[in-house]
Amino acid sequence: MTDGRPDPGDWWRTSIIDTEPGRIVIRGRPVEELIGTWTFAQVIWLMTTGEELTAARAKLLEAALVAAVDHGPHAPSIAAARMAITCGVGINNALASGVNMLGDVHGGAGEQALELFTEISEAMEGGRSAEVAVAEGLDRWQRERTAYVPGYGHRFHKSLDPRALPLLGLVDEAAEAGDVIGRHAKIARSVEKALADEKGRPVPLNIDGATAVIFGELGCPPALARGLFCLSRSVGIVAHAWEQSVQGGRNKGPVPPEYGLTYDGP
Repeated sequence: MTDGRPDPGDWWRTSIIDTEPGRIVIRGRPVEELIGTWTFAQVIWLMTTGEELTAARAKLLEAALVAAVDHGPHAPSIAAARMAITCGVGINNALASGVNMLGDVHGGAGEQALELFTEISEAMEGGRSAEVAVAEGLDRWQRERTAYVPGYGHRFHKSLDPRALPLLGLVDEAAEAGDVIGRHAKIARSVEKALADEKGRPVPLNIDGATAVIFGELGCPPALARGLFCLSRSVGIVAHAWEQSVQGGRNKGPVPPEYGLTYDGP
């Protein structure tokens, strides 16, 4: 405190990093000790949660990050980045344009699926059987949130999301080895079965549900799960923005101009 005013050093407070000339310490670990010995996934987890991930658990996180890197130019976040590049902005601006498209509808399903799985898990810890917890959790979600159950079904991959099964398989292996509990994987499968029984047809787990399983097994808060998805999808956004910059093109809109639009005004 100086002259009744707060010390400028207290304006920002952080437990993430301590830095001064010639010194960078991340969560208590000098950066030079992390370089070359920690994976990027382990550093992401250390930075965001303050916790260390074993190699086996880091393998799960890295798999989730790899699985969600891209889904093509028809994904709004990718399309936005490619359009932005053709407007003459830098790759960082294109990246920001794409990431800013990742909202509740496009990009938020993983967070929402983890919210659902967490509610069911807490009900099971409170004494509910898995079947009852899943039924009550789905009923509450569809009454209070949306009829759509996040993490299941896909508008493009109707019968099977090719990313989901490999991720669940890795979780199963980790559970067998004792690296994770495996509860979220069981919940995800139980929800999938309940939805199939309700609809009378398969409603398969998708990438959002599968990554939510991994994030849940690692103890990730639901809101942080969206941030991790954004980190993952940023790779695809940068790749597409760069490719578009190499291809060239100016002021490309969402569709070729000769398609026009539908006017329904006066």
